[in-house]
Amino acid sequence: MVNVCSAHSADLTAQAKIRNAAVAHFARDGFQKTNLRAVAATAGVSAALIIRHFGSKENLRSVCDDHVLRILVRRSRTAAGSTGVQDLSREYLADPEEYGLHVRYMVRAIEEDTSAATTFVNTLVAETEELFGAGIADGSMHPSSDLRALAVLNVLVSLATLTMAPALTRALGFERMGPDVLRRIGLPMLELYTRGMYADDTMLKAARAAWETPTQGNPS
Repeated sequence: MVNVCSAHSADLTAQAKIRNAAVAHFARDGFQKTNLRAVAATAGVSAALIIRHFGSKENLRSVCDDHVLRILVRRSRTAAGSTGVQDLSREYLADPEEYGLHVRYMVRAIEEDTSAATTFVNTLVAETEELFGAGIADGSMHPSSDLRALAVLNVLVSLATLTMAPALTRALGFERMGPDVLRRIGLPMLELYTRGMYADDTMLKAARAAWETPTQGNPS
């Protein structure tokens, strides 16, 4: 049985119900394995109505992609605010299933290497680069030698955490991803981002020296 976000479900239009049902099915079963009859049953409509509203499964998937991307971008911008961590934590704790559904959708797109995956990653990198730039400008973040690369690295680390959630959860001694896991990793993550990890810049200087030294056979 597929769980669909139920908040205000009675107030949703047929199109929104279909979209939400499709997001849940695509996240759980993948795009290829999901069929419109299953989506229709979950949404409480007919498969013919889905075709009438969306035209095809591909068009429905595109609408779902846009919907999930808007939510993820909104969360990314919220996280950058002064109360971002608290706001997102409250949102997650209020409805972990709804919060996790959109993350699972993105992870599924990346695992299947769909065209949506490229859009997700590129959009998140662009958003992250913009947010980092704003943080540097207002003095809340340290400058970077390569802002774009920093944004890419941040997104990749975040995606690795999401795509490897089962392994991460087990390594911390929990059975499944949930509030307890987030509480466990939240402070260490922020400590790493706030204070860094190394006590001095020895490693940074060594790396710069190594990369600035011409390799043998290459012109300086």
